[in-house]
Amino acid sequence: MSTHAKRERLLLADLLEAAGPEAPTLCDGWTCRVLAAHLVVRERRPDAAGGLLLNVLKGRLDKAMEEYTAKPYEELIQLIRTGPPKMSVYSLKQIDEAANAVEFYVHAEDVRRAQPDWSPRELDPVFSDALWSRLEKLARLTGRRAPVGLVLRRPNGQTAVAHKGTPVVTVSGEPGELTLFCFGRQEAADVSLEGEKAAVARLTAAKLGI
Repeated sequence: MSTHAKRERLLLADLLEAAGPEAPTLCDGWTCRVLAAHLVVRERRPDAAGGLLLNVLKGRLDKAMEEYTAKPYEELIQLIRTGPPKMSVYSLKQIDEAANAVEFYVHAEDVRRAQPDWSPRELDPVFSDALWSRLEKLARLTGRRAPVGLVLRRPNGQTAVAHKGTPVVTVSGEPGELTLFCFGRQEAADVSLEGEKAAVARLTAAKLGI
């Protein structure tokens, strides 16, 4: 496993363990137990994980989620920590980094920021740059449902267009915060928004993400 993905995986496992199975997350209606089951199904049940994108597989996904949610919480945490089986595509270093670094970062913040005593996490510059690089590639995909024009701007002035249109809202912040915003965690992201008041309100309420 690559450096960023491995680190975020272990951090997420630690956060889930510390929070406990019934602790809330930022994912609507999901406890830490359900989130842990989602992570395991995603890596270990490709036949069911397709239901995240394809309605035809939704029933299989629901059944797998029910099965894994019923497992002992400690077992789910251990499966997350140890990573995917060798035959999984996620065991390939390049795919692990591309698919999991952002996934685990976002879900780690889902756990952290849902707790009453959470505190900001300072990301190292290398990881911030990696998140920005990934966000640049995913910006149009995550912003496709934006009801207004959406421009992302990090503190060094780099920008990415997530959605073309008018009026335009510019969202500024560190790459990690912009990532959370674009993955549907608008209310939890530490960003500033510039644009018409009505446009900002529409963007904040929109369903962003993949």
